[in-house]
Amino acid sequence: MFAPLQNDSFLRACLRQATPHTPVWLMRQAGRYLPEYRATRAKAGSFMGLATNTDYATEVTLQPLERYPLDAAILFSDILTVPDAMGLGLSFALGEGPKFASPVRDEAAVARLQVPDMNKLRYVFDAVTSIRKALQGRVPLIGFSGSPWTLACYMVEGAGSDDYRLVKTMLYQRPDLLHQMLAINADAVAAYLNAQIDAGAQAVMIFDSWGGVLSDAAFHEFSLAYTRRVLAQLKRAHEGVTIPRLVFTKGGGLWLEVMGRLDCEVLGLDWTVNLGQARARVGEHGPHPKALQGNLDPNVLFAKPAQIEAEVAHVLNSFGTPHSDASQSGPTHIFNLGHGISQHTPPESVEVLVNAVHAHSRSMRAARA
Repeated sequence: MFAPLQNDSFLRACLRQATPHTPVWLMRQAGRYLPEYRATRAKAGSFMGLATNTDYATEVTLQPLERYPLDAAILFSDILTVPDAMGLGLSFALGEGPKFASPVRDEAAVARLQVPDMNKLRYVFDAVTSIRKALQGRVPLIGFSGSPWTLACYMVEGAGSDDYRLVKTMLYQRPDLLHQMLAINADAVAAYLNAQIDAGAQAVMIFDSWGGVLSDAAFHEFSLAYTRRVLAQLKRAHEGVTIPRLVFTKGGGLWLEVMGRLDCEVLGLDWTVNLGQARARVGEHGPHPKALQGNLDPNVLFAKPAQIEAEVAHVLNSFGTPHSDASQSGPTHIFNLGHGISQHTPPESVEVLVNAVHAHSRSMRAARA
């Protein structure tokens, strides 16, 4: 059904296998910083018009790959498609963030929640299959979802938040309600990601964008426990091919060791984490060593080319000597930003970044040969 994969460096790095260069892709690589994306969004009429139209979603997913030699594509969608399918009424106003018409703030609203019929999300799975076909085996396709906790933040707040006051009030005052919601979210996310795998996703990523706003105890109880519940239900392989699972918690550097014990292949790191130390702590040894992904500060892309190249080299050097022994697994790095790319990023800066990653990571390998 799908063309054979030509560039498998991303998938190999996910599985801690040696690669000829450090693979690179960027969170939100299909997005508003690209003029062609803005043109397609204008045609679609709205963000949801874009995300729910298979042809448009395919077009914008491939746009960054037409410009840059990236090593992976990521499905163009939004983390809030799952609560939207639960009936919360998602909308995006131009220039504003997402909003829910029916936020979940009391016992009655929580009682109404259930894992949605995955047919309501058919547009996502159709997009996955369409994108995978359109890629023609160029690079792998990553599917994704928000984490149960991050989804709950939006579901309770009804929109983005500066202080998470409403969801944290529920957490401390009615933890039973939040646990009920998180269990439903976790089972929904697992079903959603498994359906993406069935549709053609070659790796899946869980974005715990707001895990880092929690206290230490609350992170373990309300975020990590439910990420674990998702991972336990995910397919490990599809048609005999391993499907790597990636977890990214913004602000998660505090919990590196405990996240290193998660049942996944890759940990994403934000820009506050020292990559070399993370490699020593969770990337080299132990029962479940992880491939590491990250972690350039997205604001580096506003600097001049020479500074971007220097910062790229710093991140690669920080991770350290690349794994190069093809006969066994070892510590591997997937280059990414430490969070999503800013909509104000000059597109030419991304070209500098991608070329610098490939050039410097190849020279690091050549120096060892």
